[in-house]
Amino acid sequence: MASSPAVPEPVTADPPTGEDRPLLTQSWLDLAFLHWAADPEEVAPLLPPGTVPDTFDGVTYVGLVAFRMHRIGLFRLPGLPYLGSFPETNVRLYSVDEQGRRAVVFRSLDASRLIPVAVGRTVFRLPYVWSRMRVDRAGDTLTYVSRRRLPGPRGAHSRIVVRVGEPVAVPTELEHFMTARWGLHTGLAGRPLHLPNSHPRWPLHRAELIECTENVVAAAGLRTPAGEPMSVLYSPGVPVRFGVPARADAPPRH
Repeated sequence: MASSPAVPEPVTADPPTGEDRPLLTQSWLDLAFLHWAADPEEVAPLLPPGTVPDTFDGVTYVGLVAFRMHRIGLFRLPGLPYLGSFPETNVRLYSVDEQGRRAVVFRSLDASRLIPVAVGRTVFRLPYVWSRMRVDRAGDTLTYVSRRRLPGPRGAHSRIVVRVGEPVAVPTELEHFMTARWGLHTGLAGRPLHLPNSHPRWPLHRAELIECTENVVAAAGLRTPAGEPMSVLYSPGVPVRFGVPARADAPPRH
């Protein structure tokens, strides 16, 4: 954990930089964002070295995000229609590194394609797990179902049902804080890495949570959420570009 982090960069609805030479391209579609407040002191030990919890008015957040990954591709090559398209559900935290870069830290990423899971675990050191999953839509209601296979814990599961509401004309500062994250933090050989991303501004909708039955948050080493999430949002999605990873303790690109 960083001992003297820099002042965090501003929260911006648009990416601070573009990725003209992307390492990865993909689209995130039909996203459901669920968030609960969390104590920064409880979250801090779960973050990579060189990062600390990112907070909003002294509070940090645990996110449970379910969506459809669509057509992962390398560089500027066309995305893969089968291997690169699958449901995903992740448990994520919010971090800031020694250069002040805000990002997310994934505690788990359930996905239904084994090869992308293996690549994510070995190349990017991300905690992907292979799961049985589906996303169903009936009118304005979406259902996201996941049950873990390997490496476990077997039986970890989630079922999220949301009803999509009206578009969010002007997101709040907190809603930007929870959704407009322009990178991820992970670690490699004990060193923190920052992987930048860029995409258009999120189109957000209010959403009603009809059902949330899950134990993936606790399986990720976090306290089981108490009560309803304090924020439920939906987005039809965005195209995304990821840049080249850099040391999280190295100066940011300009």
